[in-house]
Formats: sequence, structure tokens, C-alpha cells
Amino acid sequence: MEYMSQEGYDKLVAELRELENVELPRVRDAIAEARDKGDLSENFEYHAAKREQGRLLSRIRFKQKVLAGARVIDMSKLRSDGVQLLSKVEIVNMNNNSRMSYTIVSPHEASIHEGKISIKSPIAQALLGRRVGDIVEVRVPAGVMKLRIESISLG
Repeated sequence: MEYMSQEGYDKLVAELRELENVELPRVRDAIAEARDKGDLSENFEYHAAKREQGRLLSRIRFKQKVLAGARVIDMSKLRSDGVQLLSKVEIVNMNNNSRMSYTIVSPHEASIHEGKISIKSPIAQALLGRRVGDIVEVRVPAGVMKLRIESISLG
């Protein structure tokens, strides 16, 4: 079971619909067109389209499995007194005094460009259950980061 936001769930549903209703028919048309060209043993377009179809079907099955096990979190039942899934956390890196803001999300919603980190990441793991003012040490590839929690709100 995978907990996620309504936004993340809706985004996965939209991606799945795009794959099933746009991408897959496009690839099937490409296979049919390549098949019409004759000898399949040396038909590069046919083999490339078949590989693409396999890749798409794999992505579709993966997204279907994720959605089947997904549970949307009711934001009204969340509290902002401690760090948890869907918390927006402002932290200060005490090593260089830089401020960062992250929302802790499911691995399927993570996007560093949007400021969303996976709940399975080392930083999120270290922050879970902590409160404003707590200082945590996190082992990351670059070494050990010392972080102070400045604020917690609901994402």
C-alpha cells in the first residue's frame, strides 16, 4: 500500500490514461504500418515499434499496480505539529546556513525541481516525527548534514 496526495494520485491516473489512450494506439499503428511493408525479419521499424510497445505495456502495468495499492491521504486529518507524509518542512543546513523547503511525498510524487522529496530519502527519514526546533544529523553522499527544523506546515 502506498499513501499519496490527491494531486499525486490524479497525476498518476492522467499519466496512465495518456499511455493507454494516446501512446499505445500510436505504437500499435506504427506496428501495423511496418507490418504492411512486408518481410518482418529485416524490418527495423517493426522491431523498434515492438520494443516500444513492450516498454509502454511495462509502464502501464507498473502504474496500474501503483494505483491499485494507492491510498489517498485525507489532508483534514493531518496535523502540523510533527513531520510526516505531506508535511512541508523548512529547514536550515547548519553547516552552511542555507535555507531549504521540502514537501515530503510518496516516492511516485517526488520531484526535486518542485521541492518534493521521497519519504524514503535519507533527509525525509531523519525528519519524520521531529518537531520545530529539533536538530537532526543526516548522512548523505556528501557527508553528514546538520539540519534545524524551522517550520512545519501541511503541503
